Amino acid sequence: MKIVSYNVNGIRAAQTKGLFEWMSKVNADVVCLQEIKALEDQIDREGLAAIGYEYQYYFSAQKKGYSGVAILSKSKPDHVEVGTGLDYMDREGRNLRADFGGLSVMSMYLPSGTNTDRLDYKFTYMDDFLAYSNELRQDRSELIVLGDYNICHQPIDIHDPIRNKNVSGFLPEERQWMTRFLESGYRDTFRMFNDQPHQYTWWSYRANSRANNKGWRLDYGMATEALAPKVQRSVILSEAVHSDHCPILIEIA
Repeated sequence: MKIVSYNVNGIRAAQTKGLFEWMSKVNADVVCLQEIKALEDQIDREGLAAIGYEYQYYFSAQKKGYSGVAILSKSKPDHVEVGTGLDYMDREGRNLRADFGGLSVMSMYLPSGTNTDRLDYKFTYMDDFLAYSNELRQDRSELIVLGDYNICHQPIDIHDPIRNKNVSGFLPEERQWMTRFLESGYRDTFRMFNDQPHQYTWWSYRANSRANNKGWRLDYGMATEALAPKVQRSVILSEAVHSDHCPILIEIA
């Protein structure tokens, strides 16, 4: 199975930049999207079906034009789980899971912490999600959690770790949570295959950051230990330019 995860920063805006044509060429079996910023009836479902994604699942935020995740698939999942059951998370449309036999694929959009109130919210979400994940893995041992984590785990994952050490996304507490998440039973699939620096998935629109590759690696495919041996490939598709993020691709045997 070939899986793509992509924070599109607005699916309608990304579509005008050639997103659907790009998806058709990549030809993934499953596509996880984050930050769709649209309600289901605002999305070109027919256009997606025309490129092979007959099965489409959306979880939009209650607030219009904000957050939201989706899973698009060429084959029908056995089960789709919308949300986590935690109301404050689910109001913002941040978690959607599809099960294909023994494999579970989750599209997740973890909050950013751009101000004090949202940082507190982010920490609460992180702790609650870790507890949710621990329980979920009891039933779904082969799980991959894909999406925008809004955290750079290690200095290698950010272009300027010194200047950004007090910036949300690279705070010690956020990085420690990512370590705890991995130690709970996950593998960072990208780092299973690539230990090189300067590998990023998000760039600010300011100061020509993308052209200068001054980026952050915020997007991950985290596979459970039970699933990790089946991961054959995990790469960053930095040539895709429909968003301020770029997609990641994971292939599972």
